[in-house]
Amino acid sequence: MTAVLVTGATGFLGEHLCRVLVERGHVVRGLARSRSAVLADLGVEHVRGDVLAGPELDRALDGVHVVFHLAGAVSRDPDDAQRMMRLHVDGTRRVLERMAAAGVKRMVLASTSGTHGVSKREEILDETAPYAEEVVAGWPYYASKIYQERIAFEHGKRLGIDVVAVCPSLLLGPGDRRLSSTGDVRKLMKRQVPVVPDGGVSFVDARDAAEATANALDRGTPGERYLLGGPNWTTKEFFERVARVANVAPPRIKLPSKLSSLTRVGASLVEELYRWRDKEPPIDRISVEMAEHYWWIDSSKAERDLGFEARDPQLTLVDTVAYLRGAVDA
Repeated sequence: MTAVLVTGATGFLGEHLCRVLVERGHVVRGLARSRSAVLADLGVEHVRGDVLAGPELDRALDGVHVVFHLAGAVSRDPDDAQRMMRLHVDGTRRVLERMAAAGVKRMVLASTSGTHGVSKREEILDETAPYAEEVVAGWPYYASKIYQERIAFEHGKRLGIDVVAVCPSLLLGPGDRRLSSTGDVRKLMKRQVPVVPDGGVSFVDARDAAEATANALDRGTPGERYLLGGPNWTTKEFFERVARVANVAPPRIKLPSKLSSLTRVGASLVEELYRWRDKEPPIDRISVEMAEHYWWIDSSKAERDLGFEARDPQLTLVDTVAYLRGAVDA
């Protein structure tokens, strides 16, 4: 039995991870700004606060042996770039420094496959791929996660803290109360996705990612990262499979790659118009750009070292759609 702290415990992956840790007999404490009825039912101790300021972090670290650092924010809005950089980079630095002061020697960091596993070409990448800095330079979330990974490994080493990073692809499955990962699936269900771009997607069930993340507590090698992904599908196949499960018509308009630059310009104009009117745009430039890339990854290393196993992707899609219909759209 190990006493652990989960930052960002009320998030999509955080709640699933806490459940796995509790079921394995660990004493779990969660640091988050808001309470969660799910975590309360599990018996997770809640410490209200965040990683950037205040004494709550020191209180949350008291007596724990391992930190699962999941605190973060997901956004495609360029206006959120500074906020995400501060949370992911400055927040991670502060967590490591307070861990060192408290004598906590191990961190499992939740990163993203997008730090390495994204390409303009149809290729499947693994942990040996370099950081995708040029590819994600205009996407604030992924750029901030690259900096986060770097500071976690480098600063952790200086402080004598073992850092292991797990890097899941798109998280699907039940329980995404904030729609941080499943928002695009919900849009597809509501027929708000107008076109099918070139590109490819990988996704992983959040429950499977939680199991692998929990395994990293004692099976992950310090200084290593582990990509967690399920199937590698074209965006067209992904849309069609989700639409079939949701019993809706998939988008039929194929976006030719030679017109993609014009589409991005059009998306930017639509985005600006909607934001000027204080409305949520139906499409945005960054989403179009991201969808034109291939997010295909090889999870063999995680399968070998962490015992990661992805369930049947069809079951994940069924559970995702059912959750979005029952819990979100009820």
